[in-house]
Amino acid sequence: MNILVETLAAIEHEQWVAWSRELAFKENISSERLARWRKHWIPYNELPEETKEQDRVWARKVLEAIEK
Repeated sequence: MNILVETLAAIEHEQWVAWSRELAFKENISSERLARWRKHWIPYNELPEETKEQDRVWARKVLEAIEK
């Protein structure tokens, strides 16, 4: 696995956690959505592989934008 992709994916996850926590406390989020989100409010390295891959998709988009 590319170390740069993993680093950017971890940053993307941190950003998502910050955004989702803020939104969860400011908006009327359904209890089902909040429960799904809370399962992912953990460090990147503790996420299941499937969830990590979602963050890697965004990391690759950043790298593609930089390459252009």
